Amino acid sequence: MKEFAHLADAGRQLGERIAERVGHWSDPILTPVLPNGVPVVEGIRDRLHLPVRAIDVRRADEGVVVEPVADLVGRTAIVVDDGVETGTIARAVAPIMREGMVAHLVLAVPVCSREVLAHLALVYDEVIAVSTPLVRRSLTWHYEDFDTVDEQEARRRLAELPA
Repeated sequence: MKEFAHLADAGRQLGERIAERVGHWSDPILTPVLPNGVPVVEGIRDRLHLPVRAIDVRRADEGVVVEPVADLVGRTAIVVDDGVETGTIARAVAPIMREGMVAHLVLAVPVCSREVLAHLALVYDEVIAVSTPLVRRSLTWHYEDFDTVDEQEARRRLAELPA
């Protein structure tokens, strides 16, 4: 049996882990990586009703391009994605979020191998993962239904989230 039924289920499980820590953070905000961080955040919000502001990430010839997120000064930014395979996106996001003057930077993902987690712990203040396997596998391996969405669908779902 897989660890997660689908992305929202992964988010619900991740939300339980975040709930254990959220009381220690200053003005937390969920910052899902588009597009697949959005269904995970929907699951998290079943447990925690935190504000949400998405992170635009695009792959380009020069690598990963991350757009700055507004109004993060002094806040705890919780970067959420569907999981970490290589850590490329998570590593690219961290310095851009730091430029936004966050008080505390958290990476929250359903799955992250221990090898990659060790590297990401150097660029994030905290890394929260439900599953931390010894070896890295494709993210699809951890989900019964890896129900990804495209950017347009992710933005539509973001717009429908209650404030």
